[in-house]
Parts: sequence; C-alpha cells; structure tokens
Amino acid sequence: MSIKVLIPTPLQKLTNDKATVECQADTISALLESLDQNCPGIKARLCDDQGELRRFVNFYVNNEDIRFLEGKSTALQDGDEVSIIPAIAGG
Repeated sequence: MSIKVLIPTPLQKLTNDKATVECQADTISALLESLDQNCPGIKARLCDDQGELRRFVNFYVNNEDIRFLEGKSTALQDGDEVSIIPAIAGG
C-alpha cells in the first residue's frame, strides 16, 4: 500500500532534498518506522524519547488532523496523502 508523504522543508535534508516521499504503511506508527528506514534520523525529529509524536509537529491524513482521528494508530489506505506540518511560533 503506497502512501504519499509531504515533507516540510526543514526535514528535507534527511530525504535527499525530496519534498515528497512514498512509503508502505497501514498506520501512522508504521509510517514513522518506514520513513526512518528510508530516511535515517527523521523519526528522532518527529518523536520524543518515548516514541510519542512531538507536540510541535502536526500530521494530517488527507487534510484531517490525526489528533482528531486515532493519533499514531490512525489507519492508512493505499493512495492516502500524509502531510507533516511543523508548528510555527511568532512573536
């Protein structure tokens, strides 16, 4: 099952400057593992030491925030698009 992942600019150095990466996964958790296998170090940027998603990084599956779905257990289907969006602070 192929999932299209949109990578934010600050993380593209870990994806060989690719803005889009294809992964095989059936949940967000599995997607994180797949991403880390193909782009070593990316999971450490997205998850804390306990493996939980960092608060300042948001994930969307087909434009739906996974915080309002099933979090890391959110199911993925072939053709889904996952956007990784870092939080932006201002001041």
